[in-house]
Amino acid sequence: MRLVLHTADDTHALGRRLAAAARPDTVVALVGDLGAGKTSLSQGVGAGLGVTDPVVSPTFVMVQVHDSGRMPMFHADLYRVESAAELQHLGLEEMMEDGGVTLVEWADRFPELLPDDHLVLRLSHEGDHRVAEISATGPWHQAILESL
Repeated sequence: MRLVLHTADDTHALGRRLAAAARPDTVVALVGDLGAGKTSLSQGVGAGLGVTDPVVSPTFVMVQVHDSGRMPMFHADLYRVESAAELQHLGLEEMMEDGGVTLVEWADRFPELLPDDHLVLRLSHEGDHRVAEISATGPWHQAILESL
């Protein structure tokens, strides 16, 4: 699926649509350069899930848990992670199976961390707008993709 996002509101709206389609144990690999809209999309997912605390980039804390919505939202940022060994201390693998929605920014840095079945949401700039390309790697997330 390829979507053109003309404004930040469009990016938020995509996040809200993703939240509406999400089921427990949804895992989304967010891929894109700095400023591509990964955190903005995550804020839309948070809004769609009913998260009441602020959703900000977890660059320095690496993982934020938001449990005030209709299901938990686990928001990770792997930008500053230097080795796969560091990932074991974050507990991300357990979070991905904890009945919530897991968003992993910079997931392409450590693809081995992701379950075989997940969504890949790639954000990029094209001219004066953003483009979102969404794909599924297995049947569970393909059903979520189709419901978008």
